[in-house]
Amino acid sequence: MNLQQHKNAIADNDFSVISNVYYMEEIERISEVIQNIDTSKETFRKSEDLFAIRHFLKEILEVKDLIFNENLKTIIKEIFGENYFVVKSIYFDKPEKSNWYVAYHQDLTISVDKKLELENFGPWTTKQNQFAVQPPLDILENIFTIRIHLDDADENNGALKVVPKSHAKGIYRPETIDWEVETESICNVENGGVMIMKPLLLHGSNRTTNGKKRRVIHIEFSDRELPKELNWSERMN
Repeated sequence: MNLQQHKNAIADNDFSVISNVYYMEEIERISEVIQNIDTSKETFRKSEDLFAIRHFLKEILEVKDLIFNENLKTIIKEIFGENYFVVKSIYFDKPEKSNWYVAYHQDLTISVDKKLELENFGPWTTKQNQFAVQPPLDILENIFTIRIHLDDADENNGALKVVPKSHAKGIYRPETIDWEVETESICNVENGGVMIMKPLLLHGSNRTTNGKKRRVIHIEFSDRELPKELNWSERMN
């Protein structure tokens, strides 16, 4: 894998798509593990439109070695650097009939272990004993997200759409997007490929129109330690 071009693309546009990170057999094994899990836990969310597993890597320990294959480890080391660790993981399954639509937004919060009064941390949200907070900008700017695709995704089944270079503009309210200045890119990814992006990149997705499912594993990485009283809730080396 020649990763320099992808490193450059992320530096310029805040995202890149890398194909063939996983073999077909690896995707099948990951899918098999997910199919055989107990879905009654409270970190699982199930509706007609969406099946999601929060704390994915902690909930399904046997999937970790399958996901962190040699290709992915090389990508993390060469594009991110030696000191990055996992801070969040979610599995999304948008079924064939899903009409799930996501408006343009930035990922502005991190998952932490408790709620504290800390300078420049806030606002806070709490869902099912999970704490999320908007941290200072420099923490957000140093996060990378890898989205692993278990199915093909294109403009017909909700592939991510992004506004290139929007990450560099700090907090960017979607309602203020000036489409005379900005452009939109659709990030088609084949199954077994990954999309890498920065969380401040404006992104969204359209409804599925072709009746094809889209399963994605979303993993966030950081190299930043939080103030000593606070911990990343899903930290994993």
